[in-house]
Amino acid sequence: MSRSRTEEARMVERARVILVCLEEKEIQQVAGQLGLSIPTVSKWRRRFARDGIGGLRDRPRSGKPPVYAADFRNRVLALLEQTPPAGMSHWDGAAVAEKLGASVHAVWRLLRREGIYLQRLRTWCVSTDPEFAPKAAEIVGLYLDPPLNALVLSVDEKPGIQAIQRPSGYVETDSGAIVRAMKSTYKRNGTLNLFAALEIASGQVHAQTTEQKKREDFRRFLDGVISELPADKDIHVILDNYSTHKRNHDWLAKYEGRVRFHFTPTSASWLNQVEIWFGLLTRKTLRGSSFAGKDQLRSAIEAFVAKTNRNPKPFHWRKREVKGSQLRNTIINLCN
Repeated sequence: MSRSRTEEARMVERARVILVCLEEKEIQQVAGQLGLSIPTVSKWRRRFARDGIGGLRDRPRSGKPPVYAADFRNRVLALLEQTPPAGMSHWDGAAVAEKLGASVHAVWRLLRREGIYLQRLRTWCVSTDPEFAPKAAEIVGLYLDPPLNALVLSVDEKPGIQAIQRPSGYVETDSGAIVRAMKSTYKRNGTLNLFAALEIASGQVHAQTTEQKKREDFRRFLDGVISELPADKDIHVILDNYSTHKRNHDWLAKYEGRVRFHFTPTSASWLNQVEIWFGLLTRKTLRGSSFAGKDQLRSAIEAFVAKTNRNPKPFHWRKREVKGSQLRNTIINLCN
């Protein structure tokens, strides 16, 4: 231990004290040789004689008394459930510390330990549809076990796509990182509506841009899609509860039962798989782009549709549990 290069320095020093003491030298001589005080040498000589090697280890200590008692956690959590100070939309670490008369660092440590991030913001959508369970089961059933001799289409529209024109490129930040950048000022060149139908089994996408999103536009789009599909296949269409999708009984009648609509539960359009494709379109084509006019925007959308259809891949349903409410791990849960 006295020759170790990995042991703690204090343990090496104490081991040297014992070795020199074993040479039958007096305490004053040991202290002078090692440059230590007489009480220090006496202490470790006595501890070693009584407890052996284990006596050279430090005994457990209580440590510094805590400044904030155990109820500090409960006080912070209870405060977060109260109305924030006037002029603030939510609590932050400084406001909590000021209200409780505590250190802001203590508040931040507690929040990190509890996994609470006051600055992060998420949204949620709670379905109030009383028939949520059967409607959701019907939609998921079409994904996992589609009917025989039938095609399942996931249909929706993406309205108000803006043809925004603004310079963009790459810039170097103060830290030296190279990032994409867009000019803060821009020019609006109109908007387009996009209808899309995703074939669940193949991943093929049928899409059409329109100036409006009226019921007549919706019907014309579906007529075009159905005309491209095999005539001997039944068509099951998954839709959300947008008003344009309702009151189409006369249009459905002309297909004599070949086309059936299946509506997602209220406030649960996330069950519609075409929303995934819309997300890909937004991230890869629309966000951060610059369009001099609606024609350029239309061409970009059509190019992304063509790219999707060159190598289509279906989306696989992986969610194990579908609930109308997605609220979990609230402050109240922590308090309880």
